[in-house]
Amino acid sequence: MKLTSLSIAVAVAMLSPGLWAEERADGFSYDKERLSGATPWTSQPIQKDPAEFQFVVIGDRTGGANQEGTFKLAINQLNLLLPEFVINVGDLIEGYSDDKGELNAEWDEVDQMLSELKMPFFRTPGNHDIANKTAQQVWKDRHGATYYHFVYKDVLFMVLDSEDPPRAAPEGMREKLELYNRLQVEDPARAKEMLAEFMADEAVVAALGKPVEFGEKQVAWIKRTLADNPNVRWTFLFLHEPAWENASVSFKAIQNMLKARKHTFLAGHLHYYDYDLLDGSEHITMGPAGASFHQEGPGNVDHIMWVTMTKEGPQIGNIALKGIFDRKGLDPELFGAYDRKGADKEAKPKKDE
Repeated sequence: MKLTSLSIAVAVAMLSPGLWAEERADGFSYDKERLSGATPWTSQPIQKDPAEFQFVVIGDRTGGANQEGTFKLAINQLNLLLPEFVINVGDLIEGYSDDKGELNAEWDEVDQMLSELKMPFFRTPGNHDIANKTAQQVWKDRHGATYYHFVYKDVLFMVLDSEDPPRAAPEGMREKLELYNRLQVEDPARAKEMLAEFMADEAVVAALGKPVEFGEKQVAWIKRTLADNPNVRWTFLFLHEPAWENASVSFKAIQNMLKARKHTFLAGHLHYYDYDLLDGSEHITMGPAGASFHQEGPGNVDHIMWVTMTKEGPQIGNIALKGIFDRKGLDPELFGAYDRKGADKEAKPKKDE
């Protein structure tokens, strides 16, 4: 059989794979013969550590859910990003009802949206979710415990219940929420005024300033869970209310339990992004993912938090929801859902109107 120059080259390449291509343990290979000297890429290693993983934290949907479907938009965008799992920091339903039928209907709506997710979604109870004994029972019937933990790749995740027990709701809360949500569609200017009046109410201000207490059973569970997981490489704690803003005796006890370990606290409730570094540990309050904005400033942003767990600790990147769109590009008709400054403007007519 006559050998051609091409067949000789192929045979040599098969017998000496190092001459043709270099394949590394991470699966990266290239044409070593053609790129025998300089290469058109930098020498940093590819980010592929089996101990690393990515998850997303997402803030409040309710507490005056906006009319633009921002949380549903977030669900779609999470499916574009494909983190390994998602953790919410509370307030998925408007709640504040004593009617099990109404509460279950609200959870049905949320669960329908969550069913679209391609990854697990972990719930944290918020004041809207378990506002009273009836709501607590509905939560337990549907979701089980209000505080729990799990371990993933040697990292401890603890979901706490900052509504233990639930605080007394402002009078007529359910009716106020229904009116506010209706006004967001019918009269956005009046809705904005109503929210400002509500946030200035003395009872609301006093409630927001009240320290968050944790029940004895929960504190004992926290102590036991930490003792059972002494050597994890990091501990994340999720709760709805940022209890460190005005630390109670029980929360200070929890902080003392954590002093010897690397940890991060994440909360919601205030509908405003805030960052605190306390005694060397990060305490982060999430901005909303659909809930009404409660104050002016740069923390007013609908966003998700992308967390990559590395050997050194969590690497955190916040992504504004208006900054994520699919391969087809930005749909102008959805712009209001990406930039909520447009919420106060008159809705534009659809193309077919």
